[in-house]
Amino acid sequence: MSDEQPVRLHCFAHSAGSVPAFGHWTAHTGPGVEVVPVALPGAGRRPGTSAHEALLADVLPLFTGPQPGPYVLYGHGLGALAALAVTRALHEAALPGPALLAVGACPPPRVPRELPDVAAATDAELLHVLSAEGAVPPASDEGILLRAVLPLLRADLELAQSLQEAARRPAPAGEPATALLVVTAAGSPPEPPALADGRRQWTQGPVRTRTLPGRPFHVRGGRELPRLLGRACRVAARLVRQPAPVG
Repeated sequence: MSDEQPVRLHCFAHSAGSVPAFGHWTAHTGPGVEVVPVALPGAGRRPGTSAHEALLADVLPLFTGPQPGPYVLYGHGLGALAALAVTRALHEAALPGPALLAVGACPPPRVPRELPDVAAATDAELLHVLSAEGAVPPASDEGILLRAVLPLLRADLELAQSLQEAARRPAPAGEPATALLVVTAAGSPPEPPALADGRRQWTQGPVRTRTLPGRPFHVRGGRELPRLLGRACRVAARLVRQPAPVG
């Protein structure tokens, strides 16, 4: 692959403020792979648009123009829903999509019943629910810090709900045939069959699951995840570049 364009690995993080999380990945993905972090939209957007629509308005132009070669999308947590939305939007527009869609730390789209409507919830309601869920520490000395980051947290939750709702709606053009790679951690609780079945509804293409050793992983630390995705990028690009059989 030395004479070919590197495969671009576009990485969608779990938060609008988490682009630096992929800073160390280039050292571990291996040859022929270019890591490209993708920023999710923040709290501001045009009036009258949903968070899902704002995401596509911000991010989709990155993929609608000519591409230098095959590319792969990886989404982590909230970023997995964003990568799925981009893949579906490209398919609906009859545009070339990624050679592979990889997701981690993300169950099939569903709105958690425990969360209130993010747009209507007060700060106190959000902090109460999130602390009960273990997403943030109980309000104590950290209360000032929590309230400082709450606008970003609210924007992330609103985007997640909007993406989940969009992903549950049937795709007008049907689901894409993009290969799907699901990355899990060995230390995570076993997934019920319904979760695996739900992911198979994301694509008409092949679905593969790979499990990394250890506890539930984060994008900021460790080498296993970028190494796995680097190998997946090289395999996906090789399959895409194979000439079609004649006759």
